[in-house]
Amino acid sequence: MHMNSSAVATAVRWGALSACWLGALLISVPAGAAETALTPKWEPVAPGVWKATIGSPEDLTLLSAAGQAPQLAALAGMPAAAFPFAAAEIEARPQARRTALRFPLGLDEDIYGLGVDFKSLRRTGSVFQLHVDHWSGRTGRTHAPVPLYISTRGYGVLIDSSRYVNFSVGLGVRLAAKDKPPVVDRTTGGPAWSSLPRSDSVEVSVPAGGVVVYVFAGPTPLDAVRRYNLFCGGGALPPKWGLGFLTRTPIGYSAQEALAEVDEFRQRGIPLDMLGLEPGWHDQAYPCSFEWDQNRFPDPAGFLAGLEKRHVRANLWFNPYISPTAPLYAQLRPYAGSHLVWNGIVPDYSLPQAREIFAGHLLKKIVGVNPAALGGFKIDEVDGGDQWLWPDHASFPSGHDGEQLRQTYGLLLQRTLMEVFRGLNRRTFGQVRGTNAGASPFPFVIYNDNYDFNEYITAVANTSFAGVLWSPEVRGGTGEDMLRRVQAVCFSPLALFNGWATNTKLWTHADVAGQIRDVIMLRQRLLPYWYTTFAQYHYQGTPVIRAMPLIAGFKAPAANPEPGKLDATANPYAIGKVVEAKDQYLVGDVLLVAPIAPGVASRKVTLPPGRWYDFYTGKPAGENETIDVSPPLSQIPLFVKDGGLIPLTNERQWAPGREEAVPLEVRHYGESPGELSLYDDDGETFDYERGECSWTKLRAAKDATGAWQGEVTAEKDARPWRYSAVTWRFMTTPEASR
Repeated sequence: MHMNSSAVATAVRWGALSACWLGALLISVPAGAAETALTPKWEPVAPGVWKATIGSPEDLTLLSAAGQAPQLAALAGMPAAAFPFAAAEIEARPQARRTALRFPLGLDEDIYGLGVDFKSLRRTGSVFQLHVDHWSGRTGRTHAPVPLYISTRGYGVLIDSSRYVNFSVGLGVRLAAKDKPPVVDRTTGGPAWSSLPRSDSVEVSVPAGGVVVYVFAGPTPLDAVRRYNLFCGGGALPPKWGLGFLTRTPIGYSAQEALAEVDEFRQRGIPLDMLGLEPGWHDQAYPCSFEWDQNRFPDPAGFLAGLEKRHVRANLWFNPYISPTAPLYAQLRPYAGSHLVWNGIVPDYSLPQAREIFAGHLLKKIVGVNPAALGGFKIDEVDGGDQWLWPDHASFPSGHDGEQLRQTYGLLLQRTLMEVFRGLNRRTFGQVRGTNAGASPFPFVIYNDNYDFNEYITAVANTSFAGVLWSPEVRGGTGEDMLRRVQAVCFSPLALFNGWATNTKLWTHADVAGQIRDVIMLRQRLLPYWYTTFAQYHYQGTPVIRAMPLIAGFKAPAANPEPGKLDATANPYAIGKVVEAKDQYLVGDVLLVAPIAPGVASRKVTLPPGRWYDFYTGKPAGENETIDVSPPLSQIPLFVKDGGLIPLTNERQWAPGREEAVPLEVRHYGESPGELSLYDDDGETFDYERGECSWTKLRAAKDATGAWQGEVTAEKDARPWRYSAVTWRFMTTPEASR
C-alpha cells in the first residue's frame, strides 16, 4: 500500500483464505510524523489457527508452493486455546514494496525457531535475514529458513512469504515502548550495562507490498509446533525401509560395483535398506540428463531387479538443472528461467505444466522401470550458493523472480516427487538440500557439506521448531571419528554413510567395524519405536526430534546469560551468552539422545523433570539434574524416561516386507507403570489413508503380588498387526524377561 504521510485512506476487502486487504482506518498525521500502523484483523481458519492478510500479498507463498491441505480433523482434536495476543498490540505497516510487522514480546519470553540454524537454538536478541542457502555460519542463511517462530509462552507465528524475510527478535527498543530497559551508565554501571538492551517486540520486514501471517495457539510450545505441522498437512510417514540404513556409493560406480557393495554389507552382517547412486548414474551430470549412463548402467531394469532381489531400494542423486544434451531439455525449454546453472536450464516448477513434464519423464524413464526397487531421490543443490545459482533478479515464465524461486525451489521439487510416488501408491524417503515452510508432509531429509559434529547436532535439535527433518553425515575419517558419527546418524531421522568421494567403507577400520555394525543393528532393531514416532508426527503433528525447550519443565543449565568478558579486540562491548542444551534431544516420547563427539571422553547431560534410566542397563541415571557421563566408545549416551516403553524387533539385515510378521521385544524402564500406542501398517503404501493401519496398546504395570506384567490390547478390528510374538523385558528389575 502506498500513500504519503498526510493521506487518509480506508481499505476494506475481506475474504476467507484469500489474499485481500484488511479493513483498516488510517488517520491523518502531521507531515514528518511516524507512519500510522494498522491493526490486523485475524480470521480463524482452523482450530487454534488464525490468519491475517495484510496489504496485497504475492501469489507465490511458501504454503502455496508446498500445496498441501491442513489436517482439520486432527487439529480439531487438540486442546482448545484462545488467540495468544492482545490483538491491538500487533501492528502492520504495508507499503508499496515493503510490509513491516510488530508482535509484542514479553521481557520474560524467549523465542525459538526461525530456521534450522547450526549454532544455537535460542533466537531472542538476534537480527538476521532468512534466506535459502548452504550453511556458512551466518544466522538466517540456511537450508531451511522457515519463517516460523515459537514462543516459550506457548504460541507460534508464521510469515508466509517467498521473500527474504528480516527479523529483529527482542532488539531495537522503540520510543513508544511501554517497558523500556533501564538507563545505565557504562562507566559506572558495571555489568548492569548492556550493549544489547532488550526490547518488547519481534519486528519483521517483508520486501513485498503485502503478506499473509498465521498464528498458532498452544497452550504449550510443543502444541504450537503440532498445530503448525498439522496445518501444513501433517508430518511425513516414510516407508519402513526408509528408517533402515542408507549407503551412498562413490560418484562413478557402475551397476556391477554397486551390487557388489550391497553383497559386502550382507556378508559382513551390516543392515542395509537403501543404496544411493551419485552423479555417475546419469550419462551427463552438472547439468543433468536424467538418462541412465549406458556404460555404467547398460541394463537399468536388470540392475534394479538385482537390488530388489537383495531387499534394497535405489536412491538416485540429481540436481534439477537440465542438460542441453538431454531429451528432456526440449520439453522443458519453454518453461526455462532467464539464467543457466552449470549451463543447464532452470525449469520454472512454480508452473504445473513444468512439474507435469518432469514427473512424466521420471515415471516413464526411471521410477517406472521398477517401482518396487526405485525408492527415492536425493535433490542436490537447490540451496546455494550465490556464486552459481541464478541471481535474485532472474525472471521466470510464471512472472516470479529469482528470489521467489530460490525460496521455494526445494519445496516445488519435493512436491513433484511425492506426487509421482503417490500416483504409484508407493511411499518414498529421500534427501533434499533446501526446503522451507510447509514441508512437514514431505518425506525428505535435509543434508549439507558442513562436517562440524557439534553443529550437526544443533541442527538436528533445531528441526523440531521447523517441521522439517535433518540428519548428520558420515564421510570417512579415523575409526573413532567414524564410529561416533555413525552413532549420531543412527539416532537422527535418516541413518546413512555418504561414500560419494571416498574409498573408505564402514568396515575399513577393523578395530571399530564390529561396533559400527552393532549401532546400525540397534537402529534396525528400534524400527517399531521409530515407526511409531513418525506416526505421531504424521497423525498428531508431534515432531520426531524434540529439542529440550519443547519439553515441559525443562530448564537449561544456566537460564540467565553469562556476563561477557571485556576484550578490546575480541569483545569490546562485553557481550554475554546464554548456555543452551543444544547438544541433546528426545527422539519420540521417552528416549533422550546425547551424542558424544569424536575425541571426547565424557560429556554433561541435562536430564528433564522426572526420573531417567540408562537405556543399556536400566540403572537410574538421575532426575531433573545435570550429570556427567563417560560412556565406552561402543555406546552413544541414551536415557529412557520413567515408565517408558521401548519396542524393538529382532536382529535382521533389512526392514520387514508388507506381509512379514516379526517378533517384538518390549522393554520397560523405571518404577512407574508404562503405556505406549504402537503403530503399524503395511510399511510401503498409502493404504493407511483408507484405514489400513492399527494402534495397539502396550501396557506395563505391577500385579497384585508386585510382579511386573505386560499387556497387549489391540484395537477392535485393527489391521494390520504384523508381530508374531511379544516378549517383555523389565529393565529396572532383576526379574527374568517374560
